[in-house]
Amino acid sequence: MKINWKLFIISFGSVFLTAFLGSLVTDIGSWYESVKPAITPPGYIFPIVWTTLYIMIGFSIYYALRKNKNIKMIKILFGLNLFLNFLWSFIFFYLHQVALALGEIIILWVSILMLIVTLWKTEKKSAYLLIPYLIWVAIASYLNYLIFIAL
Repeated sequence: MKINWKLFIISFGSVFLTAFLGSLVTDIGSWYESVKPAITPPGYIFPIVWTTLYIMIGFSIYYALRKNKNIKMIKILFGLNLFLNFLWSFIFFYLHQVALALGEIIILWVSILMLIVTLWKTEKKSAYLLIPYLIWVAIASYLNYLIFIAL
């Protein structure tokens, strides 16, 4: 199938803009080192996992936009999800508001689940690509929870 370059650029551009903005507010400094749980994966794992996930999200958006007739709804759901993705980093790493971040990451997780359920009906490939993201955000939610109860 021929690549729709406009959709491809929109898909990956939105994902990598989110990643870039998130990196601007993510400070893995002394505060985080002082609160992170002992079961936190080693630091080198995070950029590998997030890069992989962002690539998968980009392809998920691309396949969804290419296939779906209801492009407006797909754009809204992915836009909301990417905003929530950035917002968690801002609340947790920049503001250090662990309780608020915990509530927000639960909403982020639900938004991923909503995307998977919505996409499952029309573009299963897009839905499958989001499952590792759902799992990783569940792990991050648990780590956020552990920090919340420890503080």
